[in-house]
Amino acid sequence: MRFDGRNVLVAGGTGALGRAVALAFLAEGAAVVASGRRRSEGEALLAAAANAAGRLAFAEADVATPEGAARAVAEAGRRGPLHAVVNVVGGWTGGAPIAQADPGDLMRMVAANLAPGWHLLRAALPALAAAGGGAFVEIASLAAAGPQPGQAAYAASKAAALSLVLSAAEETRRAGVRVNAVLPGTMDTPANRSAMPEADRSAWVSTADVARTVLFLCSGEAAAVSGAAIPARRG
Repeated sequence: MRFDGRNVLVAGGTGALGRAVALAFLAEGAAVVASGRRRSEGEALLAAAANAAGRLAFAEADVATPEGAARAVAEAGRRGPLHAVVNVVGGWTGGAPIAQADPGDLMRMVAANLAPGWHLLRAALPALAAAGGGAFVEIASLAAAGPQPGQAAYAASKAAALSLVLSAAEETRRAGVRVNAVLPGTMDTPANRSAMPEADRSAWVSTADVARTVLFLCSGEAAAVSGAAIPARRG
């Protein structure tokens, strides 16, 4: 899956998964703009890119806002036609049943897990269509696909993000833009290891596995795939 000459935006490209996605695209020849809210994390990603750093740029932008999403897409567009956008931005809260949950949990999860995809789609779809077509991939969650007691606000926000993807896929089909979602299970990240030190990690999915799924959906091999929700899990 080579991406030589392809221009990719990875929103949330400085987190554990976003970093894996950005580096995977770079390894396959793409030019990448990674967005994030903290310049220090962008600088760390640039350092990790080593010999591919010439094909990597950082955009300091909060894509959970319309202005930030537009800024990130514009930064990617300055490097040439935009071929793919991956939204890795998200957040989690949970640990209590609905009746005992913090009343602000739902709006916080909507802001973290639904708003970024909405604003990025609005900003990126015209650019992808203008380039002759391309791919948009949303990182949702397996939690979007079934009951999730104890993390209902998180699951509801991810289910809404998945519904957004399915609607966008139908709206853009004739424009040659493919819109898909990846639904990871629990990912093996430093944050999850710290939060769940006693957990059985045998069923956790690696960020590298999720990144490979993202690259497939952005590649020519997935030219006929749009409106898909692909689980990524082990065990």
